[in-house]
Amino acid sequence: MSPTKPDLWRIPPQETLRASRAGPIAEFPADATPGFDGDRKNGTRLLADYGTRLAQLQEKLFAEGRAGGERSFLLVLQGMDTAGKGGIARHVGGTMDPQGLTVRGFGKPTDEELANDFLWRIRKALPPSGQIGIFDRSHYEDVLPVRVHNLVPEAQWRSRYAAINAFERELTASGTTVIKCALVVSKAEQKRRIARRLDRPDKHWKYDPGDIAERAHWDRYLAAYQDIFDLTDTDAAPWYLIPADRKWFSRLAVARLLVDGLTAMDLRWPAADFDIATERRRIAALEG
Repeated sequence: MSPTKPDLWRIPPQETLRASRAGPIAEFPADATPGFDGDRKNGTRLLADYGTRLAQLQEKLFAEGRAGGERSFLLVLQGMDTAGKGGIARHVGGTMDPQGLTVRGFGKPTDEELANDFLWRIRKALPPSGQIGIFDRSHYEDVLPVRVHNLVPEAQWRSRYAAINAFERELTASGTTVIKCALVVSKAEQKRRIARRLDRPDKHWKYDPGDIAERAHWDRYLAAYQDIFDLTDTDAAPWYLIPADRKWFSRLAVARLLVDGLTAMDLRWPAADFDIATERRRIAALEG
């Protein structure tokens, strides 16, 4: 079964989850499975199928890059704490060959990063030719917590939307396919996930007391996200809202978007730069 066919997707995620069509994020159902008629069991099976397809497509992209091609692919992940960004990187990115994949997280900027333009650290982390890159948080941090906590003057963060659009146009023009996924977790589900971190010693390292205080800014974050979608959801670098209360569905939806995005690149195996018949004769002449 081809993952680019409807299978259990009554409507493909490109249509149901596109930010410009999904409605306000404040009203977006985080526990829904838009356009998908299957359950968790179906989703788990499909995710395995998508993983096989992703590995095949990634190998073609990697081979193209080794042969001198200049194309690459960038997946941007944003979301509130516990939304599952790391899980996407592990469970979706983990289906691919590490040598063709780069995963980069962006936390609080260093002094060196603050001394440069906000896109400086992003440019340094872009996937090279033939690679798939996953950003766990991204340049959008500079119009999210920076805005919510008034870390720079409003005129400065407002000017960044235009800078981001110009940057992403530059990326796509140079051969990088860009898709951006905002993982939407409900406030109630986030509370449950934070509480579970205290119940498991192996998750204590993920618990940050500051996350509790950050929840007080929930509505301000939603407003900041809405402006991001209204101002930076473009056909060249689209935004998708991913319901994240059901982890199996968020992983499935992102995997499907990746598969379809890579398929649309029409990747081909590079042609041999040697004479195949000659090399066959050389191999036939080998001893053993």
